[in-house]
Amino acid sequence: MVLRAVALVGGLSLAVVLSQFPEYSQQYTQRLAGAVDELSRVVERFDADASELNLTRQIALSEMAKAGGMAEARAESMQRVFHRHEKLSNDLRALRGKASVEKVTYFWRMTDPDVARKAWHDFRPAMPVTMEGIGFGLAGFLAGAGLIGGLRILLSALPRLRRATV
Repeated sequence: MVLRAVALVGGLSLAVVLSQFPEYSQQYTQRLAGAVDELSRVVERFDADASELNLTRQIALSEMAKAGGMAEARAESMQRVFHRHEKLSNDLRALRGKASVEKVTYFWRMTDPDVARKAWHDFRPAMPVTMEGIGFGLAGFLAGAGLIGGLRILLSALPRLRRATV
């Protein structure tokens, strides 16, 4: 009886957690789009400055790096900006326009620590009043109840296994 109650609590707990995924994934995607927009402005400005001097991005970075000091440090930081811009742009392309159910298969695209931290800061739990929210809630409940039920079966089999080996 106690184990059934624990299974119910486990199921309900995961139901509540998973029912929030649609709202969180929306918040994350919005934050991601904002980050990509801001990085795009920085990248475009750098490329425009390089172009005004008849330089490619790589040549401009190389010249900055050769100058040493502040220019070298700025070249290194811009390399990180270009890399992050490319990664976040790819993540946004993969997530944009996807339903929450599809975003679950792309959860590894929601791993930028800065974007995730800011999305979590602004996140407000949503009631699962949409079919997606109810579906995620049901999936969480079934997963939680299944996990607890499976543990219960394993734990109840242990005494029989010990007696069988004696």
